[in-house]
Amino acid sequence: MLVAIRGGEQAIENAERRLSEQRRGDPSIPELSNEQISEQLSLAVDRAMNEGAIYDRHAASHALKQAQGDCVEAAFLLRTFRATLPSAGYSEPLDTGAMLIERRISPIMKQAPGGQFLGATYDYSHRLLGDEPPHPATAASRPGDGSPVYAPHIAEQLAIDGIAEEVSPTHGGQRVADITRAPLTHPAPRDARLQALTRADEGFLTGLANSTLQGWGQNFPLCVEVRTGKVNVDYLIPELGFAVTIARVTLSECEIMNKKLDLQQPEPRFTRGYGLAFGYSERRAMAIAVTDRALRGRELGEAVHSPIEDEQFVLSNADGVDAAGLLQSLKLPHYVSYQSEVEHLRAVHATRRREEDGQ
Repeated sequence: MLVAIRGGEQAIENAERRLSEQRRGDPSIPELSNEQISEQLSLAVDRAMNEGAIYDRHAASHALKQAQGDCVEAAFLLRTFRATLPSAGYSEPLDTGAMLIERRISPIMKQAPGGQFLGATYDYSHRLLGDEPPHPATAASRPGDGSPVYAPHIAEQLAIDGIAEEVSPTHGGQRVADITRAPLTHPAPRDARLQALTRADEGFLTGLANSTLQGWGQNFPLCVEVRTGKVNVDYLIPELGFAVTIARVTLSECEIMNKKLDLQQPEPRFTRGYGLAFGYSERRAMAIAVTDRALRGRELGEAVHSPIEDEQFVLSNADGVDAAGLLQSLKLPHYVSYQSEVEHLRAVHATRRREEDGQ
C-alpha cells in the first residue's frame, strides 16, 4: 500500500536544488552545449531518440543534458515532450531500398550485390582506452567518382531465388498500428511488436538476442545485411494529391534469416526477422531483427520454449521507461504495508514460540 505524506516540501525543494547543482557540476568547467552533445555524443542521442520515440536530435540532446546522460530518464523526458506535440498525420512508408548508403555490410555474402561499404565503425578498432578517444576504423562509403551509393536489399533477392521467405506489407496498404495512441494488447500484430521493440531498452534487447545465440530457444540467426544511411520522409498532402519530401532521416536496418526452415510451406525456405532504428543504431537494429523472428513463432506454428519467444513476457518487460517507473515506485513510502508485514512476521514468531513451549 502506498501512502501520501506531508511536511516534506522543504526537503523536496532542497533535493531539487541539490540536483540542479549536481547536474551543472563544477561551475569552473565550461558547460556542454546541445550542439556538442549532438555531434560528439551522437550514439547516445540516437539511443535516446529511439527509446523516446521521437526523431529530434536537438530535443534528444537537451534531454540527455537535463538527465545527466541517463538514457532512460532522457527517454522519459522525450516521451513527455512528444505527447505535447500536435499530430499532422502519417508519412508514407519509408523506402529503405532507396537509402543513401553510408555503411552496408553482408556477413553471409562476400560479393554482395551493390557492394560492401564499411563506413565508420568500431568493429575493427582496438578496444583500448587511450589518452584520446579511439578513432573508429573507416573505409570509403562512396565510389571513387563520389557518386551516391544505393544498394538493393539482399533478403529480397534471396526471396526471389527461393532461399528466404517472401514478406508482404503488413497490412496490404491499410494503416498500421500506432502504439503511441492505442495501448498494446496481446496477441499483438507484427507491426505493433516492431514498434514496441524499436523503443525498447537496448540492454534488454541485447540480452534477449544473446539468449537465443546462446541456445535458449529455437532460433539460429544468420545476419543477411546491416545498413545505415539516409532515407527521405514523404508526406501525402491531400490538397495537392501527391506526396512531398519533408525530411531526410538517418536509419539503421538489419535483416536476419533463421536457419530453421519453414516446413509449413510447399517450398521450404529460411524465415526472416527485421529490425529498423533511428540513427547509427546497428546493435539495436540487429537485436530487434533477432527478437522479431523469435516472436513470429505463433504465426509459424512453433511452440514457445524460451523467454525471447514469449510475446507477453518480451513486450511487457522491454520498455525501459515503464520498467524504470515500476522499479522506482519501490522508493515511495510503504510505511503501512511494511508495518503490516512486520506484524505478520511477529505473529508467526509468537506462534512458533508457543508451539515450542507446548512441546
